[in-house]
Amino acid sequence: MKTEIFLSVLSLFLIISAMGQKPAIELIFTAVDSAAHVQFDSIKVMNRTQGGDTVLYWPDTALVLDYQVGIPEINDDAGSFQVLQNYPNPVISHTTISLYVPQKDKVCIIITDVMGRVTHNYDRVLEQGAHSFSFIPGSGSLFFFTALWRGISSSIKVLHTASNSHGESSLEYLGSEASSPQLKATEDIQSFSFSIGDELLYIGNADTLESGILDNPEASQTYTFQFATSIPCPGTPTVTYEGQVYNTIQIFSQCWLKENLNVGTMIGGGSEMSNNGIIEKYCFSNNMNNCNNYGGLYQWNEMMQYTTQQGSQGICPPEWHIPTDEEWKVLEGVADSHYEIGDQIWDSYGLRGYDAGTHLKTTIGWSSNGNGTDLLGFSGMPGGYRFNDGLFHYLGMHGLWWSSTDGNSTCAWNRYTSYNNPQVDRDFGNDNKEFGFSVRCIKDD
Repeated sequence: MKTEIFLSVLSLFLIISAMGQKPAIELIFTAVDSAAHVQFDSIKVMNRTQGGDTVLYWPDTALVLDYQVGIPEINDDAGSFQVLQNYPNPVISHTTISLYVPQKDKVCIIITDVMGRVTHNYDRVLEQGAHSFSFIPGSGSLFFFTALWRGISSSIKVLHTASNSHGESSLEYLGSEASSPQLKATEDIQSFSFSIGDELLYIGNADTLESGILDNPEASQTYTFQFATSIPCPGTPTVTYEGQVYNTIQIFSQCWLKENLNVGTMIGGGSEMSNNGIIEKYCFSNNMNNCNNYGGLYQWNEMMQYTTQQGSQGICPPEWHIPTDEEWKVLEGVADSHYEIGDQIWDSYGLRGYDAGTHLKTTIGWSSNGNGTDLLGFSGMPGGYRFNDGLFHYLGMHGLWWSSTDGNSTCAWNRYTSYNNPQVDRDFGNDNKEFGFSVRCIKDD
């Protein structure tokens, strides 16, 4: 009898202990150069969703992430619609703002400055759940972010410390999750915090080299950094897709197609692409030879195959996808000689960095001898673009590529290199989804 009582008490103790513990994810990091083992100097882990970072130093190559379960529930009634305070606040360059929508419906967002002038006006039907936005204030020291849903409004104040900034202001939709948002205490925000669904950026350093990996971990796993570059992707030197053969290029931990995508049936520049079950492409000046030389030009929705889920395959080959805005940032950080992966400069709008554009461009083919060094083998070509009036511009002068990261119903993030500038432009223009840009594909993890 005593034994039975003891075992019952022990079982109850173990159950209570287990319930009182936070679940954990263990991340283990290794590295190779092609196939040869590489020893790290350090590994930096950045939370791209919440902010914050932590660093591991050799020989420590494992990180245990505690995360919260039992997220506080927000009742699905009208009173639960709310905008959560942004982080970081005050803002230096950019900040993340989240809101919770109890039921699917149209949400209107208005951002005003201290003088009451409207800087952004955004409308979109949002699904039930938590939604996040990235806001770059531009100039000004105080902004009011107001969201309206079914006649109910919720507002926060956004402080901007760099009041002398003259950069462009922007509001970018980052994505959603079905669960309610987690409300974090101040002490949690001040340290490295993690929740399931957060996007983490891992930056491995070995000697003078740097390699980056992006992921949304949901379970314990091992990551292998690749420190090889300017070689065909190990195990996948070429990809045959829709009758064409594409070369690949390993750029540290990213594997890219070495050429712009050229898939689909050519249509005239004066026509709009449509969701008709046929992949369509523009060829510069309606000349098929330009598609053969520079790849096709695609409107954003056609490239995405009419989904807005970032990181989607779209028109890329199986096991490949359209690069996200964050994946472009990693590539830029690798290519630039002054600014590293994860530097805040890559989050800004417009021309950024120092010489990433020069290092990503081909060594020939650019106007006025504006050729690049092709340092990493990316071989960015000046394929020009199709304007939303159906006309073509700037062949030999500019190269423009889409990301799969949506901004709103009319705009998406893209990258732009020029013959006369060593930097890379991160753009988010009006009605730009109707433009025709080049497409590069990146291999799935």
